[in-house]
Amino acid sequence: MPNRIVECIPNFSEARRPEVIQAIVDEIEAIQDVTILDRHSDADHNRTVVTIVGPPQAVEEAAFQAIAKAAEWIDLDNHQGEHPRIGATDVVPFVPISGVTMVECVEMARRLGKRVGEGLKIPVYLYEEAASRPERVNLESIRRGQYEALKKEIGHNPAREPDFGPAKIRGAGATVIGARQPLIAFNVYLTTDDVAIANKIARVIRHSSGGLRFVKAMGVLVEGRAQVSMNLTNFRRTSMARVVEMIRREAARYGVSVHHSELVGLVPGEALRDAAVWYMQMDQFDSSQVLENRLFEVVSSPEEKYDESQGVSFIEALASGDPTPGGGSASAYGAAMAAALVAMVGRVTVGKKKYAEVEAEMWGIIDDASALQKTLQEAVKKDADAFTAYMKARRLPRDTEEQKQDRNQAIQAASINAAEVPLLVAHQAAQVLALALRAAALGNVNAISDAGVAGSLSKAAVFGAGLNVRINLLGLEEEPGAMRMLTDLSKIEAQTEQKMDALLQVLNERGGMNLP
Repeated sequence: MPNRIVECIPNFSEARRPEVIQAIVDEIEAIQDVTILDRHSDADHNRTVVTIVGPPQAVEEAAFQAIAKAAEWIDLDNHQGEHPRIGATDVVPFVPISGVTMVECVEMARRLGKRVGEGLKIPVYLYEEAASRPERVNLESIRRGQYEALKKEIGHNPAREPDFGPAKIRGAGATVIGARQPLIAFNVYLTTDDVAIANKIARVIRHSSGGLRFVKAMGVLVEGRAQVSMNLTNFRRTSMARVVEMIRREAARYGVSVHHSELVGLVPGEALRDAAVWYMQMDQFDSSQVLENRLFEVVSSPEEKYDESQGVSFIEALASGDPTPGGGSASAYGAAMAAALVAMVGRVTVGKKKYAEVEAEMWGIIDDASALQKTLQEAVKKDADAFTAYMKARRLPRDTEEQKQDRNQAIQAASINAAEVPLLVAHQAAQVLALALRAAALGNVNAISDAGVAGSLSKAAVFGAGLNVRINLLGLEEEPGAMRMLTDLSKIEAQTEQKMDALLQVLNERGGMNLP
């Protein structure tokens, strides 16, 4: 299975104080498994762009730590630069690279946004694929008027209400977080210092003014030279070559030409290849003609379609002669699979126009199901560990009366602990069933059977975990702790039956199934 890799490109409103940028970079480098691919600072823009990659969880953590550090060092009340900005950490996009979907990147943006808003008290706005409102898809709309305008309007203008965090602003400003496809930050310098010409060209080529699709542009003065600063949001639909040629032709109208161009950050190799093919008019070109591409095809071994890791090894361990993992772990694992299915139903629902009215609730279902999936996966090992501790207590010596007493107390404590784990699993499995019911009632109807499977697995997990609670409490029913646990279990089981009946009704009514 390919490595799960996500790219993150945080933009910081600082480039003139190297020590500040280094402090931020140090925070990123401190996170294990995260790699900094590129770092670009522009003193005129007073902006630094850092490109990092790694596993989703590590990249998300690195982004948070970088935002926190930037908030300590950068004060927008004392900041000036050519580039528009509203925050110390101005914008943080996540980009799927390998083994990661766009929906997962949207979830990362939402989690990070919530954490930044609540933990750092920084207003957060979601944009692009993660946008909570249509008018916030484009970054320019959120950043209109920059920090100064936002400072005046936030808390007063409903349009400026953040998605997360307080509706008030400090020197760290606000942060825009989102998910998007690969973007090319690309600048073309002109043979003039007249920024008005760069602005006229930018107005012609950018899509918002009637120009090229997937092009955002503005004119700025950098190092004494007029620059057309651009973001190309879909290089496959509007190529770099086409953009440069249009700038070249427009510049000629004003008696100037292209001096040189530059990249900010990284660019997909495919974009440069397309530009080369366009300029060289290689109409019959095939990517397999690139030496490195062909070499990679020859020397690379085919990837396994399935990952024989945790899932398969758990099933094999379950089938072995070892008493652990056993039924309690299997119940936790089944509930974790149910939670994963609920999250899947949510993910195939969000982003669909037909379900726009329930999107906010579906995101909540995804978040809750993902959290339960994680804790239930952890419970698989906890249940096995609890049984191991029980067996260890039973092996204690009992030669003397004192040893017998100590052994009995240890067995009783281990039994209570061994019952507490499956009781928690039963409780969490019941929560998954409640989520499955909501997913079936609100989610994509094409995945309603998946919600039904999630519910069935959840119910089985509740029943299986209940068996383990009862077997571990045999002979202890009169103990206060045991009585409370058995009472709680009975309530959970009764609620589970009610929720399952309601789920079957939804499957019949909304899914057209003929279930008894």
